[in-house]
Amino acid sequence: MPQFAYRARNAQGGLVEGVLDCQDRGVAIHQIEAQQCIPIRIEMVGAAPTAVRREGAVAAAPTQKLKIPHGQLLVFTEQLAHLLQAGMTLDEGLSILEKRLKQPRVQQMTHTLHQALIDGRSFSQALSELPRIFPPLYVNLVAAGEASGALPQILLRLVKHLTQAKDLRDRVQQAMIYPTFLTLAGAILVTIFITFMVPQLTGFMAQTGGALPFPTRILLHVHHAITGYWWIGVLLAVGAVIGFRAFVRTNEGRVAWDRFRLLIPGYGRVIRHRYYAQFSRTLGTLMENGIPLLRSLDLVTEIAGNKFLELKLREVRRAVIDGATLSAALQAQKFFPDLLTDMMSVGEQTGHFAETMQAIADVYERELDRSVAVISQLIPPVIIVVIAVLVGLVVFSILSAVFEMTHSLQFRPH
Repeated sequence: MPQFAYRARNAQGGLVEGVLDCQDRGVAIHQIEAQQCIPIRIEMVGAAPTAVRREGAVAAAPTQKLKIPHGQLLVFTEQLAHLLQAGMTLDEGLSILEKRLKQPRVQQMTHTLHQALIDGRSFSQALSELPRIFPPLYVNLVAAGEASGALPQILLRLVKHLTQAKDLRDRVQQAMIYPTFLTLAGAILVTIFITFMVPQLTGFMAQTGGALPFPTRILLHVHHAITGYWWIGVLLAVGAVIGFRAFVRTNEGRVAWDRFRLLIPGYGRVIRHRYYAQFSRTLGTLMENGIPLLRSLDLVTEIAGNKFLELKLREVRRAVIDGATLSAALQAQKFFPDLLTDMMSVGEQTGHFAETMQAIADVYERELDRSVAVISQLIPPVIIVVIAVLVGLVVFSILSAVFEMTHSLQFRPH
């Protein structure tokens, strides 16, 4: 009967090696998985060993700064999950992906992970060495999958989670494209009116000797301020940007700015609902995959992206350590809405916490969609009205000068 030498990781993350007497590799994989281990490499005894480096492989390079697009990360994760579900080992799956995925940076990433496995490191340890690609949430979920022996299922859940997070971010960004375009178009239109049309009008009025009406004189002063002192505006803008960046670099300044963002009418509501959905979805995914509550809170704090919220979550974590339930600790902060904490409390009492958090995420994603839809419908008319008022004032100032000039010409003696 053939013999297969194998290398695998047990539930504690330790490296296990041995030899099995099996009919084929498939039986060997099932026997290893029955021992709650994740196979890394399986080779028939007496066969030629797998080459550590194949000819033409992507050369190792510094990987701390390596980064790939979000879409490529989704493709890599999903394809690796399918290969593992088909019965391949991590070693074989990464080797296949290194050949299949043609994007150079993805190939470099896959080669680095493959080499780390060959060197004896676990998959989660290899992922942690690429921090710009794999966030702590990704690494910890993979570590949980290695410990539980359910790595393919964990990877598929990660794909779903990353896809939902990307869709959430894309919906908010797409809703802001049209209002931003309208604002830029209006600003350019008003600038053209003031900088190009006003000088032509005033030059013509100077030739005819007519007196400029008051609205036109105001417009002329605006023109002189823009054309003669534009450099002051540039200096003020640069100074404001530098001062703002220096302010938000301080811990107190960053906390104050992030708190202010959450309180801006309309925009703050979108940011809050987006965070409630992200917080609930991420926490539910972590708990569903066996990550302890305190470690899950650490992870959702790291990905908050808001210093004010990070401070709130650290206070929540301290309250949980002191014995409070998570729902009670969140409610005490008086920032999270009652609907969220009430639903969370029900999940804690019924023992279906992870499922409840996913349901909460669904609720706030729907709320986010409604908020984005309302704001995206309100902003364009408001911008159009503002632009129309500004253009109307400019046109009124110009027409006032034209009417004054026409009037003076009519009554001027020949």
